[in-house]
Amino acid sequence: MFAVTRYLFLKRVIPRRFQILIRRILIRRKRPLHDHIWPIDPNSKKLPNGWPGWPGDKKFALVLTHDVETAQDLEKCQVLAEIEEHRGLRSSFNFVARDYRVPQKLSHYLTDHGFEIGLHGLNHDKNPFLPAANFLKQANEINYYLKEWGAVGFRSPSMYHDLELLHHLNIEYDASTFDTDPFEPQPDGMGTIFPFWVPGNSRHMGYVELPYTLPQDFLLFILMQKDNIDIWKEKLDWIVANGGMVLFITHPNYMNFNNRLHLEEYPARYYVEFLKYIESEYKGQYWNVLPKELALWWKANFGNNLLSQ
Repeated sequence: MFAVTRYLFLKRVIPRRFQILIRRILIRRKRPLHDHIWPIDPNSKKLPNGWPGWPGDKKFALVLTHDVETAQDLEKCQVLAEIEEHRGLRSSFNFVARDYRVPQKLSHYLTDHGFEIGLHGLNHDKNPFLPAANFLKQANEINYYLKEWGAVGFRSPSMYHDLELLHHLNIEYDASTFDTDPFEPQPDGMGTIFPFWVPGNSRHMGYVELPYTLPQDFLLFILMQKDNIDIWKEKLDWIVANGGMVLFITHPNYMNFNNRLHLEEYPARYYVEFLKYIESEYKGQYWNVLPKELALWWKANFGNNLLSQ
């Protein structure tokens, strides 16, 4: 918890450019300490109890998600959707409720074309779970937006998470965790490349947790300054070999479509290249599923069971 508090303090007092430089230095120092669990945690491949395999005898599930952090990112959303639709893929777009207004034209386009809309918190500049009382105050407003948008999924800003407090939301799934990512401000990984059921109690329903299982684009291309998608490929191939869920997050604001890169941008062609790699190597072997569809399937099959870890 101290690390989270310190991270939030630094975000408030240090200019963004220097934040990036500091985080790059810290990650370079931390990386050798975590080679045994990143980008692959060997222990995360354990199968859920009673695992029947993916529908249609597919080898793995493919879940594409995008977190839209600022209003400037909105114009890129339809471009990304068209890229995916051209390849026969669908994804979810997670919007921040208070920070900007989502144009109806965009939301209608996404839903009309088979994409999903999720909620990425009320604001993107703070940890909603600190203190807990703050989240409880926000829960009613979050539930309002979920209903207003017809959304059933939540992802917290900056991947902060509290699986117990999330019971106060009217959701089918949460997607605020990861299998392994020691470089996140709240670095506690879930240790699995599968969804898992978070059971409810006498007052609250349970929900499905969908951890991301591929490194985020921001980490790879902005902080680590990678100039290729080799780590994505490596992790994808390992997950496929173990029959898991390939769930990854990209951010429209970090993608550049005109090759004039700024400090926090990477070429959008990396994402296109990765989609092509998936198609060329695993065509017909994956279940490209929306998070809400996967959550309903998981709930039906594993809603009364915990993942054995």
